[in-house]
Amino acid sequence: MKRFTLLQFTLWLLALGAAVIVNTMLFHSYGMHKQEAMQAQLQRFLDLQPSMNAEQVKEQAPLMAEQLVALMPVQKLWLRDSNGEVLSSKTQRTEESFIAQMAQFQFGTLRSQFATDQNAELRVEFVADIKDMAHAFEQGLIYFALLITFLCFIPIASLKTAYRGYRRRIADIVSDIIDQFITSNNMPEPINRAFADDSLKLKLANQISPALNRLQSHLGLQIENIASSALEIKKEAYKDVITELGNRNMFVEYYERHIEHVSGDCFGCIALVRGTELQHINQSKGYQEGDEYIRSIADILTTGIRNYGSATVFRLNSSDFAVVLPNTPPKEAERFATQIQLKFNQYQKVYNLASVAYTGIVSFEQHKPLGELLANVDIAMSIAQSNHANAWHMLRLEDISDSAIQGTQNWRKMINELLEKQSVKLAIQPIIPLGKSSVAYSEIQARFRDEEDHILPTSSFMAMADQLGKSVELDQMIIDHALNAIKNQNLTAQYFGINVSAASAHDDKFMIWLERRLIKEGDFAQRLVFEISELGLQQDITASKRFISMLHRCGSRLTVERFGVGLTSFKFFREIKPDYIKMDASYTRGLEDDKNNQYFMRLMVDLAHRIGVRVFAEGVESLEEKQIIEQLCLDGAQGYFIEKPKELL
Repeated sequence: MKRFTLLQFTLWLLALGAAVIVNTMLFHSYGMHKQEAMQAQLQRFLDLQPSMNAEQVKEQAPLMAEQLVALMPVQKLWLRDSNGEVLSSKTQRTEESFIAQMAQFQFGTLRSQFATDQNAELRVEFVADIKDMAHAFEQGLIYFALLITFLCFIPIASLKTAYRGYRRRIADIVSDIIDQFITSNNMPEPINRAFADDSLKLKLANQISPALNRLQSHLGLQIENIASSALEIKKEAYKDVITELGNRNMFVEYYERHIEHVSGDCFGCIALVRGTELQHINQSKGYQEGDEYIRSIADILTTGIRNYGSATVFRLNSSDFAVVLPNTPPKEAERFATQIQLKFNQYQKVYNLASVAYTGIVSFEQHKPLGELLANVDIAMSIAQSNHANAWHMLRLEDISDSAIQGTQNWRKMINELLEKQSVKLAIQPIIPLGKSSVAYSEIQARFRDEEDHILPTSSFMAMADQLGKSVELDQMIIDHALNAIKNQNLTAQYFGINVSAASAHDDKFMIWLERRLIKEGDFAQRLVFEISELGLQQDITASKRFISMLHRCGSRLTVERFGVGLTSFKFFREIKPDYIKMDASYTRGLEDDKNNQYFMRLMVDLAHRIGVRVFAEGVESLEEKQIIEQLCLDGAQGYFIEKPKELL
């Protein structure tokens, strides 16, 4: 027994040593991976910094070291000049347990990583702080030690009486039993006759069979639980947060599974419902009211499909819903559209809106591609929006080309009439300064009305104007009306922002017209700020730079609105260098609970202030959001909590 105990202890030491080696190699690899990731992050940070000469590098080194230590988890940090001389260094020390210190010693063998600025005047060298991995190293050793101890000291004295051949025979028999269990996925009672000719086989099989069956039941239950959990996760990923309806991903999967690739006959109708007042409600009443508006549309639609069997409602994006009506002929779909139109009309009267939602409908057949179907239903939507409030339109497949032309002609006629009559209403919403900033201006917003004085859906109107090549004329009309209103009310001492479409900003004739207009305004041009969306400017960086250069020559300024939604925001920020940026409202909503958005906004503020760019927040709707924005050192705020839009008389 003593000899056996000594053997166990020797095996335990060997296994523990192997565990230490494996853990060290594994976490050393993790440490290298972490340093490489941090090196890439550091290089992006340096690329965004303005160019500095040797004197500026030496002056800014201590401050930059403080910022980098605050932003990155580093153990050691050195800032060197182009000659390798240390300008500043930082070291963080923490007390750890003995085993964690051993891990730290192992990880300390990691070589430092570095990154350089654009002019190679500054070299930042660092060693990552891996104390979190040191803790993992410590826990891993403890778990390995406990597991090995348990395995090495299991009482196996009874097995010493068995000889090797007997053990080998038992192992072979058990292996055969397990093979049959795996092959047949079952060990029924009585045991298979394959083992009946060998008493030892039969005895072992009878003893093992219940355990294998219990294992089978347990594994089956675990698989069911895993499948159930995966299904719940998928449901959450496919669910819209505001309405709890299926989102666009679920709609695509539903269409492919139940319509496009289904066997047998399949027909029905799909309705696209677009809530056209969302943007107006968000700007005039706030995003919380906008969410309630969307939920109300969802409730009307889900109530309306109750009499249509397996009909389903999905929310495709911010303001679009899809209603699938399986096995529903066009006539019945038209009755559905009429019913929900009545509900929309009632809602419109109660909440005093210009409209609520429009509906486009098309029929579908089996194997119809989803892309083609969505293109057709969008044509139906365009035709509906060119009619009266809350209108719907059923697009017959045989009339697709004629209907598309008709819808486009209706929009063209409506836009031309508004341009001819110079019919536009203006509203203003201020941006208030925060902290020590004195920068602020009021944004001028355009509203369009039809012949019955109903407000048209702004987003649809501007989109169709752009599609029909009317953006330049529309922007010219808005700018002329805005400047005349400001002069007539003697408001030339204030600052105003005016929205311009990307199509106009990239149009040479418009740029010449605007430059002459600003020169004519003289000193007042210095109080104008032109707002263009980030995505719009990214469509043509070269043309955008020319437009910004023209504005600056005339003394005007540029704000990049909806900043942060583009895929190249950092690179774009560095190249364009606007006067102001306005963070997209998606970064403001729930900001007090979203640490990632707080970090991103703080980083953008730091980078913007370095090159003299001011940062505003839009969509501010609560005191908590305003307080966080102030703590993040933004320069201004705009939103329903600050002040709602009011008419510019």
